[in-house]
Amino acid sequence: MNYPSGKTHLVLLIADPVAHVRAAQFVNPLFEKKKLDAFLIPVHVRAADLSDVVPRLAKLGNVKGLVVTIPHKETIARLCAELGPNAKMVGAVNVVRIEGGGRLIGEMFDGDGLLATARSNAIGYKGRRVLVLGAGGAGRAVAFSMAREGAGEIAVHNRTAARAERLVADIKAQFPQAIARVAVADAHDIDLVVNCTSVGLHEGDAPPLDLATLGPATDVIDIIAVRETELMQAARARGCKVVGGRPMLELQLDAQLAFIGTPPPLPQ
Repeated sequence: MNYPSGKTHLVLLIADPVAHVRAAQFVNPLFEKKKLDAFLIPVHVRAADLSDVVPRLAKLGNVKGLVVTIPHKETIARLCAELGPNAKMVGAVNVVRIEGGGRLIGEMFDGDGLLATARSNAIGYKGRRVLVLGAGGAGRAVAFSMAREGAGEIAVHNRTAARAERLVADIKAQFPQAIARVAVADAHDIDLVVNCTSVGLHEGDAPPLDLATLGPATDVIDIIAVRETELMQAARARGCKVVGGRPMLELQLDAQLAFIGTPPPLPQ
């Protein structure tokens, strides 16, 4: 295993809570496989402390970037001095590049990662009816990507209806040709379900939709990467094609690294 040194490019993964986050367990071996002198470190930054802590972290000379997850993706966008095109469209960030003086540049790769996951698993989205569960940062990224790439209909469900309504309005404003609506947590007449909520992180979580509405023709992508969720298990039992969240993280890693800045090679 490669251990970090003072020359290693550190990337901090910030979350609240962070105990469930396992990305470092497979990202760091990928860094080593790519022979890059980089290391991902999970850091617990509480939501109430984000605006105070992040600018301080950005002052650390060997911290080159941040990977951002629940619940910080929308809030951190407002802390960035500049946003990339995806982040500007979505209003949320999942990667931050730290430039000189601690200047933060944010971008969002969740949508592209989800599309790449679908393509690599032969799951279609063009012209299909897609139910997006969750209207937070990841849900917004996925919904906008689906609208951009020509999904037939985008149905959005969120526990707080107002957030779903805002996302639907934002999709229609940016993609007037898109068909988008607020939906119930129901897979009737849906071709593809994408769970973008945190439901399923913990064993025993109630599924994020009515499982009885799933049929074998409905594909399911659950962006949770740490475990086989109850939704995934139930969908598999009903004959659905099911994909978890780890491919989505892995398939956007190269784009994230290119955005942050390619780390130096491992010392020989």
